[in-house]
Amino acid sequence: MNVYAIKAIYLFEMARTWRTLMQSIASPVLSTSLYFIVFGAAIGSRMASIEGVSYGAFIVPGLIMLSILTESISNASFGIYMPKFTGTIYELLSAPISALETVIGYVGAAATKSIIIGTIILITARLFVDFSIEHPFWMITFLILTSITFSLFGFIIGIWADSFQKLQVVPLMIVTPLAFLGGSFYSISMLPPFWQKVALFNPVVYLVSGFRWSFYGVADVDVGVSLGMTFLFLLACLAGVWWIFRTGYRIKA
Repeated sequence: MNVYAIKAIYLFEMARTWRTLMQSIASPVLSTSLYFIVFGAAIGSRMASIEGVSYGAFIVPGLIMLSILTESISNASFGIYMPKFTGTIYELLSAPISALETVIGYVGAAATKSIIIGTIILITARLFVDFSIEHPFWMITFLILTSITFSLFGFIIGIWADSFQKLQVVPLMIVTPLAFLGGSFYSISMLPPFWQKVALFNPVVYLVSGFRWSFYGVADVDVGVSLGMTFLFLLACLAGVWWIFRTGYRIKA
């Protein structure tokens, strides 16, 4: 294992974050804070509680998960796309660095950024609503697993994309709608029976449900199923990354 190579990629990606601090950290935290102000403090105070949890507190896990999903994909996809765009990826491919070390460096940096953003949003949420964390260990587990999984997914998107437009298509047209329809702002038990069954085909439902359970002990889906689906998606992303480096898809061409 070439630790120096992993460290070099990781530190380079993290340095880019500190250079663009307003865009990388401040922007997602500010936009999420607006959700807390509008939905948590303003509208939430006039809404009934959901499963014994005030609405403002109920949406905290969903908003954190929404930010983690979008930021993980954005950071990882942009991180690997830029070397492709500038042509420096060929220097990376010709260096004595394995595919595993490359993925660890890029995905590790993207996941770290997402965890930092999620932690800051969690602290910021305390300024607007009161909430509790009943299972802190599982909260951290879901936070880390989701960050790594969607950073891997973002890495795949960055390899697949051949333009800046395509880089934004999946996050904006697929992931964000799935996050909004995945119970970030409501419980799927509030939906009609038919749409409850349809919602179970949305992978984000399992992420939000498991993460919310770690806060309040309430969930739309059994926590074991949520954890299993998270691991399943993680394995699928790992398989996708393995196939990319195995075939050289849009890397060596």
